[in-house]
Amino acid sequence: MKRTIDQHLINWKNQTFRKPLILRGARQVGKTFSITYFGKTCFDSLIKLDFERDRSIHKIFDQDLSAEKIIQDIEIFSGIKIVPGKTLLFFDEIQECERALLSLRYFYEEMPDLHVAAAGSMLEFALGQVSFPVGRVAFEWMGPMTFYEFLNAAGYDLLANQLPCISNFEPVSEFAHQKIIEQLKIYFLTGGMPEAIKRYCHTKSITDSFDVHEQIFQAYLQSLIKYYRRADIDSLDHIMRIIPSFIGSQIKYTRLDPERRIEKTKTSLQILEKALIIQIIKASNANNLPLGVGVSPKKMKPLFLDIGLVQYSSGISATDVIRSKDLSHVYRGALAEQFVGQELLAAGGSESRKMYYWARDKKSSSAEVDYLYVHDGNIFPIEVKSGPKGKLKSLHLFMQEHPDIKTGYVMSPIVFEKQRVDNITFIPIYTRFE
Repeated sequence: MKRTIDQHLINWKNQTFRKPLILRGARQVGKTFSITYFGKTCFDSLIKLDFERDRSIHKIFDQDLSAEKIIQDIEIFSGIKIVPGKTLLFFDEIQECERALLSLRYFYEEMPDLHVAAAGSMLEFALGQVSFPVGRVAFEWMGPMTFYEFLNAAGYDLLANQLPCISNFEPVSEFAHQKIIEQLKIYFLTGGMPEAIKRYCHTKSITDSFDVHEQIFQAYLQSLIKYYRRADIDSLDHIMRIIPSFIGSQIKYTRLDPERRIEKTKTSLQILEKALIIQIIKASNANNLPLGVGVSPKKMKPLFLDIGLVQYSSGISATDVIRSKDLSHVYRGALAEQFVGQELLAAGGSESRKMYYWARDKKSSSAEVDYLYVHDGNIFPIEVKSGPKGKLKSLHLFMQEHPDIKTGYVMSPIVFEKQRVDNITFIPIYTRFE
């Protein structure tokens, strides 16, 4: 399936001053497939070492980490001659071999012409333990398939090309809007996990994708226990399944798990964040850039990895989603907010792959804006609502308190044209951030 990362990999291949590449992302988002496809289509040869499946290859890295020696041993192991510029060397599940991770610096220093890429499903756990040389590797990020990628995979590439972009908006027709919303409802249910989309595209049965969602939950739980043995499996399972019901709401540890100590709940939340299964969105006062400068330590809300997993774990009726006339009303608006957050994160997040929102908490009035988005050095507040007729008290309050910010956005599932009312612009919910 075509992914946006494909072009990023090609760009990396063609760089004059290139570093070994580490592709980061949660488990089962398609990292292995994308790099393998890239190697097969853009190089004369591909050598893939899977450190999880074949423990014997760890021995190659046991002694000298000289790039030349490692290459000689890999050639013997694979039976393939490695030619810089024509061979892609792919280290899969690299978190399983610490010394392979360390070897990347020597490939950069001693053999810069060789293309070396790595991926790992629990890489964040390994990176926290290894003394990693800063500046010796490049990073790319990969998440679930976006709505744009879903449309392409489902055979709606012409419709995918109709999706407007926030920075260069081109309106869609009402007819195209209706067709896009039809597919968006399906995406709300299948989500963006590649295996779930593959199952749906093959059978055209939405419920078939639900089986994949349960398998993914189980795989995540087993992986977390493997890489973090001190974790409380019951707490992790509970938090992972309950957190989707808190999308759009501030996190209160006692509400997440009243039966366990706060410290245990905090630990489980931190593990899930480290595994990239959840993203913690922090509240910023948005007074200056970077947004992290004005962060409140006590205010935060969660974003889950994938909207399909949110729908599945929350038990939301597929019929309710399909029949909905306004997707911003389904499940208290949480699915629509998850969708926009997921799309924003896929495009780089609010700022530097981090997510922020605005929250005001005063005795006179409290207010909250769903997301903050930084583009070309400008801050834009984003609300996910029905449309111009909806109440936008928080957004208006934000604009009043930030007079230097000239535009706020409302992303709506019932709007198909760009509409501006004073300093607030209404755009379709499926508008891309790229």
